[in-house]
Amino acid sequence: MAEELYIATGTKKEQYEGLFPQLEALLAGETDLVANMANLCAVLKAQFDFFWIGFYIVKGDELVLGPFQGPLACTRIAKGKGVCGTAWEKNETLVVPDVDAFPGHIACSSQSKSEIVVPVNKNGAIIGVLDVDSEYLNHFNEVDKEYLVRIVKLL
Repeated sequence: MAEELYIATGTKKEQYEGLFPQLEALLAGETDLVANMANLCAVLKAQFDFFWIGFYIVKGDELVLGPFQGPLACTRIAKGKGVCGTAWEKNETLVVPDVDAFPGHIACSSQSKSEIVVPVNKNGAIIGVLDVDSEYLNHFNEVDKEYLVRIVKLL
C-alpha cells in the first residue's frame, strides 16, 4: 500500500504517466471495490483537482452514488439518462465538451461545464461508471479518455 502520493508535474499525459504506477501500487492487494474506488477518487482529485470525481454503482436498473470527491451529487441515475446513464447503456466512454449541449444532461451542479464518463466492467458486465466533471468547457480530451480507461481497469 502506498503511504504518500507524489503529485506529478508536466503535461496532462506526463501527469497520468507519473500517477499510474502509484495507483497500481495503491490498489494492489486490496480486494474491496468500494475502498479502491474511494482511494482512486482521492488520488485523481489530488493530482488534477477535478471539480467532481466519483463512481456510480449499478444497483438494479439504476446507478447509485458511490465514493466521490467534490460537492454534493445526484444520488440515483436511471439507465440511459444523462451522461452517466447513457455511458452505462451504450457501454462506452463519453467525452462531453459542453454538458449543456448534451441531450438530457442531468445538472447535479450548475458549475459543471464538461464531463467524461468511463464504464467500469467486471467479467463482461458493467458494474458502475467513473464520472469526472470540470468547471471548464472542453476540459477533457483523448489523453484523459485513454488514461482513465486504463485506470478504471485497475479496479
